[in-house]
Amino acid sequence: MLMKYPFVRIASSFLLPALMLFAAPVSESTLPNETLRYSVNWPSGLSLGEATLSASSARDANGPDRMHFQFDLDAGVPGFAVSDRFRSAASGSFCSAEFQKTTSHGSKRVDDKETFDPNTGAVTRGSGAGEAELSTNACGKDALAFLYFVRQELSQGRVPPSQTVFFGAPYEIKLDLAGAESVKIGNASVAADHVKASVTGPSSSIDFDLFFLQDRARTLALVRVPLALGTFSMELVK
Repeated sequence: MLMKYPFVRIASSFLLPALMLFAAPVSESTLPNETLRYSVNWPSGLSLGEATLSASSARDANGPDRMHFQFDLDAGVPGFAVSDRFRSAASGSFCSAEFQKTTSHGSKRVDDKETFDPNTGAVTRGSGAGEAELSTNACGKDALAFLYFVRQELSQGRVPPSQTVFFGAPYEIKLDLAGAESVKIGNASVAADHVKASVTGPSSSIDFDLFFLQDRARTLALVRVPLALGTFSMELVK
């Protein structure tokens, strides 16, 4: 059933890393606290589901300020529902501390957690007998922290170079700025920065397009994923 509707799998496995590592931290975040809502659409424009992207910051009891990012996706087709929850905690420089992923695809549920150690450059995935250790650097990034890092870089006129981002497994992400473009959001045309993304994982790869508003926060307005059935999208709901 899932392979019959590949965008359900793409949305949960690749949209976020889009939406998916430097040795030294970048400048502190100037992005606002926010909650953004999106419609996940078939090529015809009909809704397949909805998603929410949010960010907030809070001061730890015994430490510096920490940013918290969330991405929730609820989509599906008759007889097969997808409900995904992703949570990220990161420093003000977008260096990840913890990433949690809970996915429910039909009857299959997966819980995954990654903990980042800036002192050793290690990423611990899972716990107990299922624990595995991956290597990164002093400022490793999960997919959500990376998305907000990209927005900050774009707001300063820069595009991050190719790098590794963690979404359970490590993914190689390459971004290219394709220039300014007008896109339709709802009934209005808006100016946006068009970024082409290529994501390569352990066993698969995909290319897609992201469009960021030309506001101060470089709000993610639209994601387009071309597949055999047509181009699926995730569109900001104003």
